[in-house]
Amino acid sequence: MTEQNNLFDVPEEEGVTLGLYAEKAYLDYAVSVVKGRALPDVSDGQKPVQRRILYAMNAMGLRANAKPVKSARVVGDVLGKYHPHGDQAAYDAMVRMAQSFTLRYPLVDGQGNFGSRDGDGAAAMRYTEARLTPLAELLLEELGEGTVDFMPNYDGSEKEPALLPARLPMMLLNGASGIAVGMATEIPSHNLREVASACVALLKKPSLTDDELMQYIPGPDFANGGQIISPAEEIAEIYRSGRGSVKVRARWEFEELARGQWQLVVTELPPATSAQKVLEEIEEISNPRIRTGRKALTADQQQARAAMLSLLDRVRDESGKEAAVRLVFEPKTSRVDRVEFVNQLLAKTSMESNATVNLVCIGIDGRPRQRNLQEILTEWLAFRSNTVTRRTHYRLDKVTDRIHVLEGRMVVYLNVDEVIATIRDSDEPRAALMERFNLSERQAEDILEMRLRQLARLEGIKIEQELEEKRQEQSDLQHLLDHPTAMRKMMIKEIEADAKKFGDDRRTVIQEAERAVLEHRVVDEPVTVIVSQKGWLRSRQGHGHEAQSFTFKSGDKLYDTFEVRTVDSLLALSNTGRAYTVDVADLPSARGDGQPITAMVDSESNTKINHFLAADEAQQLLLIQEHGIGFMSTVKHMSSRQKAGKQFITVEKPLLKPIFVNKDDRYLALLSAKGRFLIISLTEVRNLAGGGLGTILMGLDEDDKLSQAVPFGETGLAVTGTYRRKETVDILDLNELEQYIGKRARKGRVLDVRVKDFVLSRPGALDEE
Repeated sequence: MTEQNNLFDVPEEEGVTLGLYAEKAYLDYAVSVVKGRALPDVSDGQKPVQRRILYAMNAMGLRANAKPVKSARVVGDVLGKYHPHGDQAAYDAMVRMAQSFTLRYPLVDGQGNFGSRDGDGAAAMRYTEARLTPLAELLLEELGEGTVDFMPNYDGSEKEPALLPARLPMMLLNGASGIAVGMATEIPSHNLREVASACVALLKKPSLTDDELMQYIPGPDFANGGQIISPAEEIAEIYRSGRGSVKVRARWEFEELARGQWQLVVTELPPATSAQKVLEEIEEISNPRIRTGRKALTADQQQARAAMLSLLDRVRDESGKEAAVRLVFEPKTSRVDRVEFVNQLLAKTSMESNATVNLVCIGIDGRPRQRNLQEILTEWLAFRSNTVTRRTHYRLDKVTDRIHVLEGRMVVYLNVDEVIATIRDSDEPRAALMERFNLSERQAEDILEMRLRQLARLEGIKIEQELEEKRQEQSDLQHLLDHPTAMRKMMIKEIEADAKKFGDDRRTVIQEAERAVLEHRVVDEPVTVIVSQKGWLRSRQGHGHEAQSFTFKSGDKLYDTFEVRTVDSLLALSNTGRAYTVDVADLPSARGDGQPITAMVDSESNTKINHFLAADEAQQLLLIQEHGIGFMSTVKHMSSRQKAGKQFITVEKPLLKPIFVNKDDRYLALLSAKGRFLIISLTEVRNLAGGGLGTILMGLDEDDKLSQAVPFGETGLAVTGTYRRKETVDILDLNELEQYIGKRARKGRVLDVRVKDFVLSRPGALDEE
């Protein structure tokens, strides 16, 4: 940073290279976006534009008990004095601070149309009015007590606070969302009482563990309510790491109607979900559009439409003033299973969704980074401790000054006639008073500013009473500064008072539940999956079919057959390493040519499906590329419920056909195109649940590649080839193979066998190629 900051401090004739100039310019821009726009500060939880709006409104006197003014006036003050950006950007930020469905604790009290949870925008700023909410005093009340630093505004004509003296960790209370350069933040809102309790607990016991902290803050508390169904362990891990997502679903109730009828009424929705969005999703399912590039609805669209229409008769939105959210779903008949009805809606709409958590913010050190919950609370408490200390110093200075003034007035009370005479007879009354009564300049100035009748009416008893009160206050304030324990107790008392005044009950219920999944009942029976080389799929009941009996389209032929069961999955691997999953039960029957894989998955236009396999989810697989790098995994880990599949293999060279690994297999035979042969233990092959590239299994020359890989067990290895123009199978036992056994990543040696054009396989097994 030092070198970059001095980048332009060079002689003019030397200049700066374009690369260094671009680097410096982009770095300045990135820092500006991160610290000046997108990320909140852990101290007061505000972004700069929000902080400036609140400060401007406070300076305008728009407190909770004031008469609201046009929003255009507020925006004008914000732009003209503190935030020289677009007026719509500032107004949008103010609108968000006034929306009770966006912020858990709104800071602006908006009068007029400030938008709706269905995505409707606010009215123009010339029509709406605004003032601060009572809760905004948590941020602004101590602003004039020396608690925070002030800095010049953009043109140096005004002063603005660098931070607001927040009395509670507002960043956790209202959350934040923003995208910067190279980082983003997504902080959920939390309950005020719970956060305050956690702060008090940390003040009492700074060594509080994460698990103990979770007893006070069990999870987020969203403005729109809903139900968090994630397990407590997952939420705890999110708070420990500062990143993750919680599963949130809507809340509903069944309303019983006449003659045994009923209806489902949704009253709360997850964050970022509106009633309008749910209605649009149901409309898309019930009346789907033909996708681009297709002539008819896909099988999935037809199936989803039939399933929805078989359960749902109608849906209507009855949301309004009396009920912020009221979505009514009427079943087809009263005999519809209620659990199945709810699961269908949860699984097919955003009534159940994920809420991202990414606790990135600017810390008290001014650096943006990801923090966990304990770090956020600890840093805010450090900020609050510094704020309270500065406030105490400020108040102590004020009290000390008042005591000093009162002591001067006491002199006036005791010598009022002489003071009047001194002022009357002296050309320089201030100097005369200071010399005659041993007063300071501050005391003398105060006496001279007093009216004559005040001097005559000064009452000694009142002065003595106020002096006594101020000296006691001075002693109390000094005690706070001298004793950290007393300061900590006062902070606890203030936090508890604010929690009592502004706290409310939790809106979001935390109750663990399984994610809604539509059950697809399938009869478990044996089937044979038939795959053509051009990717056409079908299935035939039973096992033991002869491959010669299968017919294909002209120019197509058999890729492979898989004897599996209807409850198993078929995987398709693309040339980019993406794995697509199709349930075997969903494959068309073998009466025709089947369906292409492209009709069953959402593959990218530039990808090509190269390999297929079908097996039970527990089946282990070997995934090896031609340059000898690979790993093991299972069908379960490769599977995905998404039609777009998931990226699983980091492809550098063409992938060999996936290889099944049996329970009895102990070794892996590797053969290169140039005939080099190596046997390694299967224990040396890494098992990657999340996929990836793997490790080097066989070291190969640049002009060589891996041609065969066969796992085998104690029975040895079969070598099938031609010998004297006859097909011959030789079985090599472990003693004969011992000379080829080595460590992973070795080059191996040439395999010495009598047959030519040989293929490796397990003894008694057909060639898996």
